[in-house]
Amino acid sequence: MKHLTILSKIQNHMERFSSAERKIAGYILENAEIVPNMTTKDISNKTGASEASVVRFCKTIGIGSFKSFKLALVRDLTVAEFNINDFSVTEKKDEPFELFNKVTYVNKAAIEATLTTLDKRELDKAVNAIQNANKLLFYGVGGSAVSAMDASYKFTKLGYTSMTSLDFHMMLPLAANLQKNDMLIVISTSGRTKDVLELARFAKKKDVTIVAITKLDPSSPLYKESDIKLCTPDVEQDHRVGSIASRMTQLNIIDTLYLATFHRIGNSVLDKFTATREEVVRLRR
Repeated sequence: MKHLTILSKIQNHMERFSSAERKIAGYILENAEIVPNMTTKDISNKTGASEASVVRFCKTIGIGSFKSFKLALVRDLTVAEFNINDFSVTEKKDEPFELFNKVTYVNKAAIEATLTTLDKRELDKAVNAIQNANKLLFYGVGGSAVSAMDASYKFTKLGYTSMTSLDFHMMLPLAANLQKNDMLIVISTSGRTKDVLELARFAKKKDVTIVAITKLDPSSPLYKESDIKLCTPDVEQDHRVGSIASRMTQLNIIDTLYLATFHRIGNSVLDKFTATREEVVRLRR
């Protein structure tokens, strides 16, 4: 494996580590791909070092917690190692199937990394709110607009009044007509997209529940504005060819919201759901 930012830092600190920390460092260097899905207890069991040593190890390399360490490692593995999503991709000689393998790895790693950023309690709150909502409004810009359209389509199938638009000025009257029990689900990788922020602030005046699907960044304006935060890992650079891994994490969360809601209300909508499906099949003939 080539040296990545966080892994290089570990190697550069080897002489400063205690004996227990060196065991941890050695294990991480050899098993970097699986570490983001492990706990401090898992690392402790694998290395024979204490969980406290795992935390001290993180602090020795300048990272405050094991969770933050895992996020940094994920970013290196998905962004730095394959580097498929910035303009340097044009300098490489990869064949299409090689790129397919790299894209698959990056998307898989990003989705798995969401296990470290998505708060179970926030997810429960989001599903509860959706179950009790009358109307759902989804909004995203650029690559996130694709995720918003997918979400709107899925929840329409469940019988919700579920809407989205690519046009910000079309979204304004939709948001203006939201009621207290309705929801606005906004999607932004950076959490700093101006149109998304303005719509969230406008809807908040209506006492509407704001759900944000955005990267884990407590300093971002969208993170601060939202009532419920469904956080994705930071797996892409600002200057990139397009939304790849970040869009996959958004769609994964949307699929989870859809399935969790269907699990709760499925019996009440099953007849209409089945009728829709039968009509789609009929129209294929």
